[in-house]
Amino acid sequence: MTQRADPSRGRHVAARGAGAADAEASDFVALIPARLASTRLPDKPLADLGGKPMVVRVAERAAAAGAARVAVATDSARIADAVTAAGFEAIMTRADHPSGTDRLAEAARRLALRDTQIVVNVQGDEPLIPPALLRAVAGRLAASPDCAIATAAHAITDVAQFFDPNVVKVVCDRELRALYFSRAPIPFERDALADFPARLPVELPAGLQGAGLPLRHVGLYAYRAAFLDAYPGLARSPLEALESLEQLRALWHGYRIAVLITADAPPPGVDTAADLERARAALAAEAAHGRAEP
Repeated sequence: MTQRADPSRGRHVAARGAGAADAEASDFVALIPARLASTRLPDKPLADLGGKPMVVRVAERAAAAGAARVAVATDSARIADAVTAAGFEAIMTRADHPSGTDRLAEAARRLALRDTQIVVNVQGDEPLIPPALLRAVAGRLAASPDCAIATAAHAITDVAQFFDPNVVKVVCDRELRALYFSRAPIPFERDALADFPARLPVELPAGLQGAGLPLRHVGLYAYRAAFLDAYPGLARSPLEALESLEQLRALWHGYRIAVLITADAPPPGVDTAADLERARAALAAEAAHGRAEP
């Protein structure tokens, strides 16, 4: 269910939809799916970031978020060895999982988590993820007993991103529960965009901006363990196949997704060698100031 953050945006600073949940989220488990297979950056989870493997940097962020337990789910003995050498838990999983969510589900079953346990899926290639954001998404789910999943989003301000199919948009109900995720420009302001697609606007319609819309989805998820246990048995939905968005499977099968609206996007993950250099520079800057991003 991964959706990359926008590298042109700044850091997460505040959130809407969390309520008092942050204080209730201290019991969450952080699971980090990690594999060596990467076409653009070989052995990515083990890439050196200031003297530590990337996946260990991610685990440290999860621990800093206050997770009650942090574990890396992997099919690689090399990743497992690096993780345990750093003092974190590694869970060996099968190599044939079709998605990171399926790998997460196997790891959750191996941990024998209670059905109501909140599990935050932390991507193994996001060493700059703010711990406060992990905590806030867990808190959003803790405060939403009617939801099986929580995720995050932030307002889009660039009209080009609104029409970019690589930027996933989400629309919510009044309780900030997801109604739909799409690569299409949603919600579509009919009158203001009457000339679309013959002519694209130079800026977002005022009506959208005034409502704090549109929203860009950030691919960070918190799940209840019961959902993860059910997930591998859920049939792939037609909408998921059309949009190529895995989260639509959950909506198709009637699971509710709570959305945390953040003031800004989190730092981007690492996909390329250039991303890796940017992450190294960011971590060096944090070290120079003697602190990690809160």
